[in-house]
Amino acid sequence: MASPAVEIEAGHQSLRVSNPDRVIFPATETVAEVTKLMVVEYYLAVGDGIMRALRERPTTLERWPKGVLPGIEMSTRMDHSGDAFYQKRIPRGAPPYVETARIAFPSGRHADEVCPTEVAVPAWAAQMGTVTFHPWPVRRADVDHPDELRIDLDPQPGTDFSDAVRVAGVARELLSDLGMVGFPKTSGNRGVHMYVRIEPRWTFTDVRHAAIAFGRELERRTHGVTTKWWKEERGETIFVDYNQNARDRTIASAYSLRAKPGAPVSTPVTWDELETITDPRVLNLHTVPARFAELGDLHAAIDDEHYSLEPLLEMYERDEAAGESDMPYPPDYPKMPGEPMRVQPSKARANKPAPDAD
Repeated sequence: MASPAVEIEAGHQSLRVSNPDRVIFPATETVAEVTKLMVVEYYLAVGDGIMRALRERPTTLERWPKGVLPGIEMSTRMDHSGDAFYQKRIPRGAPPYVETARIAFPSGRHADEVCPTEVAVPAWAAQMGTVTFHPWPVRRADVDHPDELRIDLDPQPGTDFSDAVRVAGVARELLSDLGMVGFPKTSGNRGVHMYVRIEPRWTFTDVRHAAIAFGRELERRTHGVTTKWWKEERGETIFVDYNQNARDRTIASAYSLRAKPGAPVSTPVTWDELETITDPRVLNLHTVPARFAELGDLHAAIDDEHYSLEPLLEMYERDEAAGESDMPYPPDYPKMPGEPMRVQPSKARANKPAPDAD
């Protein structure tokens, strides 16, 4: 039997939470269960932080209305039958305080996405089954020029969080050499994210090129790093996912829950603290609110300065002059200018004609 709805205060709004006792994250051996009301209350508890991450940004909602339960499947572009899904258009019946921003997809189609302007919006989205928020790296006033460079360090099979942390330390040094300040956070899974505020005067293509240049320089500076797009070529490395800077590609925001057992949180950390974390899963819905109350938002200074991409774009041009080419886009993208042939290397080799015999 469904539990009766409750009314709570969400900033300046009154929010009705239906089925507040519905289990969204089942208990694990080490973490207690999480209900829908607890998810809503979590986002209110970290309100300043989640709004710093989402304010005025078009935001895709990752919705798990039935909970992050065994057997729940995520819908994909090819299969829409899953009970969990990404919502790229504002849901019908949204309250008046939920504002939108119009964004353009690589296909040329448009959508009006949720654009949070007050803490009631993520609370309402949580009531609608949203677990994770995926903001675009742009503001509503200019949706074609990102104000954020995102460095995503993604552990490949055979590597783990500690390997990502090691590479993040090298990335920190590289950012310093470039005259930039990066703000790290756990991914909420095994990876590490770093955000750099940039002047909003470059296109998505430019920002993506800057991320490619950053990744290539990391490859030169340390072992165990790759920018190779095809998984069969990566090996046991940390992949610098440059395509997270392409249009319509997003990363879970700071303070977002992740759809993983134990309700882990993508949590801002200091650089020094990052090196001490052995298990990022300890940063979860049950622990982060008290941490936030004590430490505040560790990304509070992220908007204080915006940096130029010119040093990274110059590096990209030097690599290009030395024979490096652009890198493949995700498979659902239209063919992009300057992009190499989008063929898996092993298939390209298999289809290559044999040389003529002497």
